[in-house]
Amino acid sequence: MVTRKGGIRRKTRYKLRKEKRDRGKISIAKYFQSFAVGDMVSLSAEPAVQKGMYHPRFMGKAGTVKGKRGRCYEISIKDGGKQKTLVIHPIHLKRL
Repeated sequence: MVTRKGGIRRKTRYKLRKEKRDRGKISIAKYFQSFAVGDMVSLSAEPAVQKGMYHPRFMGKAGTVKGKRGRCYEISIKDGGKQKTLVIHPIHLKRL
């Protein structure tokens, strides 16, 4: 079997693209936003920041905050029939 080319950002030309009005500097308030355990959040990737980004297959999913790990948050989501835990930087999260 051959080894697959490409990484996590493969085939995401349109998925990880910003709208024209959203380009420019990143909001510091969004970068340092905080969440409490049990908060509902939506996953919306910030393409300009790669640190703490989740896999693009989880784009648009909603989950709950389970805890904090360093600067990032542990988010519990349901993927198919399974519960999964993702470690995500707060810039990629939106409060629901």
